[in-house]
Parts: sequence; structure tokens; C-alpha cells
Amino acid sequence: MGNRMKFYSWLIALLDHRRLTFEEITDEWSNATANPFGHPRPTMIIALMTSYLARDNPTSTNKKSCQKDFSPTSWRLLNKKVVILQENDNKMTIYPKLITDALATVTYPGTKKNLVESNMVADNIRIEGNKVSFSLIFPRDTDPFIKSTLKAAEATLKYKLGEDVEVHISTEFTSAKRPEPDKLLPQVKNIIAVSSGKGGVGKSTVAVNLAIALAKLGYKVGLLDTDIFGPSIPKMLGVEGARPYAVEKDGRQLIEPVEKYGIKLLSIGFFVNPETATLWRGGMATAALKQLIADADWGDLDYFVLDTPPGTSDIHLTLLQTLAITGAVIVSTPQKVALADARKGIDMYQNDKVGVPILGLVENMAWFTPAELPNNKYYIFGKDGCKNLAKEMGCPLLAQIPIVQSICEDGDDGQPAALKTDTATGLAFINLAQAVVTTVNVRNKKLPKTHIVQVKNEG
Repeated sequence: MGNRMKFYSWLIALLDHRRLTFEEITDEWSNATANPFGHPRPTMIIALMTSYLARDNPTSTNKKSCQKDFSPTSWRLLNKKVVILQENDNKMTIYPKLITDALATVTYPGTKKNLVESNMVADNIRIEGNKVSFSLIFPRDTDPFIKSTLKAAEATLKYKLGEDVEVHISTEFTSAKRPEPDKLLPQVKNIIAVSSGKGGVGKSTVAVNLAIALAKLGYKVGLLDTDIFGPSIPKMLGVEGARPYAVEKDGRQLIEPVEKYGIKLLSIGFFVNPETATLWRGGMATAALKQLIADADWGDLDYFVLDTPPGTSDIHLTLLQTLAITGAVIVSTPQKVALADARKGIDMYQNDKVGVPILGLVENMAWFTPAELPNNKYYIFGKDGCKNLAKEMGCPLLAQIPIVQSICEDGDDGQPAALKTDTATGLAFINLAQAVVTTVNVRNKKLPKTHIVQVKNEG
């Protein structure tokens, strides 16, 4: 091999093995035996190659002067080698610490700490060229921050490692998966939705007293306040200061319902500031409702009473798509305005796509009876409005509850009227509970078990 070719081979080998500065390459050359290859212009050639490696743009003059010292084949060989070295140099070498360092800049809203501090990065990082894959560990599959956290992690990795990096992030969960809707609440025998088409007709009062009256009759009862934006059950049952805690069951972290007056109960009111409005979009509200249903330890219940919000909304649709509701109890006053909205509530449950049986109507505020004149009845909102509507709709009138000042006072004091079974109002709610039990038994004998509603968007 000629001296010139030996020089080319030496230079290429030097460039191949390590990235050296101009000074370092010059030192290498100087330390070699005095110009061993007899090349006339080594410094200029080395300067050109170093300039290439440093991503500088060598001047055309230097390039031309250097090119004269090479044969065409050798010049092409050197330039090709420089291009390859540049391409390899432009590609960042990815290793696990780069990934964890990047993820350490992503905050998980659930803990207010970064993903590494939260111990959410699984020990399964895989790197294949520019492809990166690993898992993030979340507390549960219903975590509301899953999507946003995955997006933030992917965006951060692409920013830190380069847009050409392919990122695949899978999810793992520390708790067992939430059961499918058709397997929820396997120990609950009957689910009763207490509804009204209109607000202000005393629906929550009826729901609370019905639940307590059922418990008085010896049944195992659960009560869920599904009104996310106006929860009232904590106040009516005197448990505003209660804070439900989590329990471990079957590999899942579940909310333990509060117990009062022999019933299990949950409300979003236990988890939000009672002095602050709940400004949530529909998606957040329905997600919270699903947690109260599916992520709580309701256990064995004969009756699960749902205190639904007024009207027909996302909340009602979520309930219908999540639970197989045994039947609905519609609450209204005798007033025509309230009855018009009660019809809408009945229609929602009897809709062809829904098919939830109407167990009956409750006429609340049916008449006013002063405490000092217990035998007198004053029909402030009209007479027998719900009774007539029930007859028209072909469903039972379950009860007529009078307006009595003590019902309001007892609710405000956290001691519902149904607790006092020796009073006329307490007896009225016991009678209502007995009517509901009878109607449910008839419904279960004559009609098939209700299925979860499958609602498909059309259009």
C-alpha cells in the first residue's frame, strides 16, 4: 500500500473510532513518526475533515485545495465516510436514563408529583433504534387523568428525544379492574329510581324517607344521591361532616359508604366544598357518578334507592346505561305545572329504548294540615292531581304526603320524618315503603328482569 493510501486509511480509521477536535487530530499527527506517509498537506486535509464533523461549512476554496491532494476515488470515499459519520452523529443515542429524566419533568395531577417520584414508570423500558416502549402504572383503570398523562408523557419524550422517535406507552393498574356494567352490584336485589320531572316537588325528601322507612321494615337499604350539582342528602341525614374512607376488597380500593339510621349512603356532597358551586362539565359529572356506583362497597342490599336530579339529563342516561333499574317512583305535587313535567319523567322511563317500569306515583304536598287542626285539609296546590295522572297513565298511586311543617324541620335537623313512626307523617312514609315493596314484588313476578339500556347515537 502506498504512503498516500496508508494516510487515507489512517484518517478514516481515526474518524471511525472517535470524534476528535482539530487540535486533537493535529496532536495525533504530530505524535506520529515524522510524516510517515509522506502526504504533502496533512494539516489542511485534517482541518477539512474536522470541519465536516463539526457540521461547519468549509469554504469552497479549502475544499478545492484539499480535493487536489486526493484521487477521485479516495475523495469520494472520504466524503461518503464523513456523511455517514454526520448522520450517525445527528441521531441521538437513546438509553433508559434519558427516558426517565424526561418523564421526571411530567407532573401527574393525582399526586402533584412527577411520574418518577410517583413511582408510575414501570421497570419494562424497551428501546429498539428510535422505538421506545414502556408502561405507566395508574392507581385504577377509572383514573380521570390517564389520557392527559399519556399525552403529556408522549409529547415530552418527542420534545426531548426528537420528533422521529416512536413512543408506545401501555397502562398498568395497581388495583383490579372495575367490573363491566352487567356485573356491577351483584348483591343488590332491587334498584329504585326516585325521580321527578321538575325541581322543588320534594323528591329528595321522599327518597330519604322512603329509604329509612324500608330500613324500618327490616330491609337492607342503600341510598345514593345522584344529584351531582345539588347534593342534599348529607344535610337531610345530618352527616355533612362525614368523610368516606377507602377499603381494600377483591384487589380494589373501594369507597366505604357512610351509614346512618340503618342505611348505607353516598353523595358527591361528601367530597366537595358545600359552600362552593360544582362547576363541572357533563363528562366529569357522569364520571364522578360512576365512581359512586361502581367504586363503592355497597355489599348486600335488598333495595338500592337512587335520588335522581330533576328533569331528564346526562345523569339519568348514565344511570340507565350503568344499572339495571328495577323500577321508577315518580314524585310530583298536584299542581298542573308539576304534573306536566311528571309526564316527561314517566315518558323517559317508558321510552322504547329504555323500558324501565313505573312502580307508581307519589303525590307530595297533597294538602296542608296545620298542627293545631290535624283533621283539616287545605288543598293549596290543587286536589288529586297525581291521583288522576296515575289513573290516566295506568300506574299505581303509591302515597299522598301532606304538607306538614315538621317534615321540613326534621329534614333541616337531619332527623327525617320516617324515623318517627308514631306520627301521621312517619306513618305516611311507612305506608309508602310497604306500597313500594308490594309493587316491586308484583313487578318482579310479572315482568322480566330489567337490563342495562344500550343507547346508540344516531346520525
